[in-house]
Amino acid sequence: EFTMGYYVEMLKLEGAGQPESSLSSIADTVAIDIQRNELIRQGASKLGITVTDEEVKRELRNADLPNSDVYRDLVRYQLTLKRLLDEYFDPQVPLYAEHRQVLAMMLESEPQALEVREKLENGDSFEELAEELSLEPFSRNNGGDFGWVPEIILKDMLQTSIVEEIFNCEVGVLSQPIYDGEIEKQVGYWLVRVLDRNEEEDETHLQVMLLGSEAEAQEIRSRVEAGEDWGALAVEHSQMKGVAENKGEFLVSKGMMEPIIDEYAHAPDTELGVTSQPMRDETRTTKGGYWLIKVLAEDKNRRIDKNHRDYLKAKALDEWVKTLIDDKQNVIVNYLDPEQKAWAIKQAMRGMRRNEK
Repeated sequence: EFTMGYYVEMLKLEGAGQPESSLSSIADTVAIDIQRNELIRQGASKLGITVTDEEVKRELRNADLPNSDVYRDLVRYQLTLKRLLDEYFDPQVPLYAEHRQVLAMMLESEPQALEVREKLENGDSFEELAEELSLEPFSRNNGGDFGWVPEIILKDMLQTSIVEEIFNCEVGVLSQPIYDGEIEKQVGYWLVRVLDRNEEEDETHLQVMLLGSEAEAQEIRSRVEAGEDWGALAVEHSQMKGVAENKGEFLVSKGMMEPIIDEYAHAPDTELGVTSQPMRDETRTTKGGYWLIKVLAEDKNRRIDKNHRDYLKAKALDEWVKTLIDDKQNVIVNYLDPEQKAWAIKQAMRGMRRNEK
């Protein structure tokens, strides 16, 4: 249980340093944080992990913090989390695991991947090409170098089944392009065909498709120009939402579509009935890409790096907290209504103003 006074103090604490207008947006979050912190304390207690009042007081003195309910609870929460990680979750995370030392980059199409692979075979720098061309953020930012990584960490980093391929690749051999249909990348290519314009009604009748690579867009464009049905191709290949229903066909006014489409569709020199060249759009996310992978070395039983173990412990903690929140035996009754929250926000604002003075 917590009182309105407690809630106001927590609002002031979490809102410190932020504009007063932000208090309204965090009011619900603060209540949820209070509930979650108490669930964690109770859950840890059931595991035999507790923090004494004396430990809390000592930490408050060391950090020169007020000895109030809010600060006591926050300090207890932090100490409980540390103890959970060190005493409960640490033994659950292995010390050793199979590792591979990995270079990898993800490219948008097979032709591009084959071209880059040839450059690598001819001695070009993996690091430079990955930094320039890779569409996967970590590999681009690190020159394709994933370092020594266990499989479980790489799975979390990439979130696709390509990790299984990496741990099956022959050591020391640059892979052929490997297709990954699950990976998401921040780029897409539009094909647009303007069918008609009604200047009086400010309406444009157009067809659009969003494709995952320039090579795919060029192929689909050729098929459209050869007479294949736009709608059927859009349903099969376009990555726009709702394409199954509208087959990529729209009746729009200026400003309703993405800027790149809008500019093309309403340009005076755009010919009716002609399919555009592929238009690259880095504001859209599309799926699919091709990996080039080179495993430099492997170690069947390498010690897991501390940072990786800390990450795995934190992940296990997050999953445990989620089970507490989802557990229907943990009954949470929230009596805060909009009027009470508005009152608490006003009180917190007044307190923050006094503190500033």
